[in-house]
Amino acid sequence: MIGGTEFIGRRLVEILISRGDEVMIIHRGRTEPDDLPQCVHLHVDRREFSTVAKQVKAFRPDAVVDTIALTRAGVETVLPHLPDVHLVMLSSMDVYHAYELYLADDKTPMSVPLTEESPLRQSRYLYRGTDREADDYDYEKLDVEPAFLERGGTALRLAMIYGPRDPQRREEFVLRRVRGRREKIPVGPGATLLPRLYVDDAAASVLASLDRPSVAAGEVFNIGETSTYSIQSWMHLIMTAAGHTAELVRVPDDKLPEDLLVTRTTAQHLLVSSQKARALLDFQPEDPATAIIHSVRWHLQHPPADSRTDFTEDDRALGLSS
Repeated sequence: MIGGTEFIGRRLVEILISRGDEVMIIHRGRTEPDDLPQCVHLHVDRREFSTVAKQVKAFRPDAVVDTIALTRAGVETVLPHLPDVHLVMLSSMDVYHAYELYLADDKTPMSVPLTEESPLRQSRYLYRGTDREADDYDYEKLDVEPAFLERGGTALRLAMIYGPRDPQRREEFVLRRVRGRREKIPVGPGATLLPRLYVDDAAASVLASLDRPSVAAGEVFNIGETSTYSIQSWMHLIMTAAGHTAELVRVPDDKLPEDLLVTRTTAQHLLVSSQKARALLDFQPEDPATAIIHSVRWHLQHPPADSRTDFTEDDRALGLSS
């Protein structure tokens, strides 16, 4: 496992070890959870991967999973030094042209659902010129996938992952208002369909690929839930799981608080088909209405230390303050 101490990689390590696999985690050593199951660790930066290549090969792995293949440079320093075994890399649905249309609020959307053959993005380097530029200047899955596929590897295009230990706290825009006991929440239409995936199902898709190398080799798979909820419906699911009731009040898009812009009016949906993974890998994700309960309960028990408690923008949007 390249990466494996946080979120998706961590959950995958836990499941692999619980089923009896021997695991080596290769990571920088910056995160070393005390409760991570015992396994072999190698500490190295991707840029210096060649220095541990002999140790990796001596482990004699049956497969290598790269959870943090993010840039062309990051692949070029690692891939040549990996043993000739089945490779699985975690990609993203942000590779599709529909995603850049969604980001641009394009009014001429393309049809959905998206399949693995749908058009890919025409632009590159999503985060240049944004507030994520410093950390993700060279991030580009379209630079990463081809190299793994040429080696006969498998690329898993994951939907938006949520669940315990999610560093992006995808439910927080609702849960902070649950904790604040807000009775009204200002929203836009919230009609956009966005693909999601519970972290255990993300791990399950990797396991399915590892266990079927002859089928998965050289293939790309979309990995998402079987049902896709609109933003507003997902908000209701989160509140129900949290045991909270609030009225979602429609306000103009230009009045929306920043963390509720996801509910704005959009023309492009990101409905994605995972039929290929279900047919070839026997991938069967959990019902999202059940999965969200597990996730919400964990996040309510582990609230972020920096959770925002100021609802001035909400009150202004609702006309409750000037």
